Amino acid sequence: MRNRLLKLCLGGFLFGIFCSTVWVATALTEPLEGLSEDKLLQVAAGDSLTRVLIRASEENWLPNPRLVSLWARFNNIDRSMKAGEYRVPAGSNALDLLALLEEGEVITYRVTLPEGITLEEAINRLNATPNLVSTLSGPLDPSLLAITEMAGSAEGWFLPETYQFIAGNSDLDILKRAHDAMQQALELAWNERAPVVAVKSPYEALILASIIERETSVGSERKRISGVFSRRLQRGMRLQTDPTVIYGLGNAYDGNLTRAHLRDESNDWNTYQIFGLPPTPIALPGLASIEAALHPDQSDSLYFVGRGDGHHAFADTLDQHNENVRRYQLDRRADYRSTPASNKDSP
Repeated sequence: MRNRLLKLCLGGFLFGIFCSTVWVATALTEPLEGLSEDKLLQVAAGDSLTRVLIRASEENWLPNPRLVSLWARFNNIDRSMKAGEYRVPAGSNALDLLALLEEGEVITYRVTLPEGITLEEAINRLNATPNLVSTLSGPLDPSLLAITEMAGSAEGWFLPETYQFIAGNSDLDILKRAHDAMQQALELAWNERAPVVAVKSPYEALILASIIERETSVGSERKRISGVFSRRLQRGMRLQTDPTVIYGLGNAYDGNLTRAHLRDESNDWNTYQIFGLPPTPIALPGLASIEAALHPDQSDSLYFVGRGDGHHAFADTLDQHNENVRRYQLDRRADYRSTPASNKDSP
């Protein structure tokens, strides 16, 4: 009688284990009813798996979050999670979700900082980018001055490029990477500079590159324009370039550059009044403009003027330049433009 009772108890115990196993297996492998469409699951830095699963349960698409958490802990798959945003496909089960989190398959996004934009424009672009956290107050934000180790302006110190990021990254995260990339690019370019250049430091090269970037979008002209500026610097001539004046005007510039602007001695970036380079870069220069700044052409040109088709006319003498001004500027063509109609000449 006693043996029969023990057998019954053991049988009941084993049956209970069987039923529990079936229930757990079902709970983990059946498609989640709340996943009729793909869901986005956010994992913040420092989130525990249990917290993430409970959050999914609160959104009504993951039942039994604590069971799933216990299963993950038992199988040692709850110890590391990559922060970011995960796309959980419709029809997934709990094990699919755990595999996704374990493999760290976060959604990545992209943001492009175009060549020639200012730091302020770059920050505005980042602020308008979905899934990117805005933390910077502007181009003079102390965080930017700190990472660039510049006292008054961080302008120019960020490489324009396309950067990948995950949800939860910040504008500062992107600009830190852009700064590291610019430092590496500038150091390499400086070490490989032409034997004789007008600039005396990598920072001066950055300033000159930013001016070249703003003067032309035609790749074949960059080294010619660099040559003009380099020869003017070497001969003690003013650079007399409009983009520097416009940068110094800031928000006061309304699209119309006047003679009064060119005569303004209070504008520290007015290269019609100052000799040498302006105090800071005026934009984010790309690799091609940095290369051009450190490898100027060796012609005799000292002047250039826009032709109205996006290209420039170069001149060796002031008389030639004045003739080009009369031809292209004083009698402007009806379809005058400062950039080419196509980008076939751009890099």
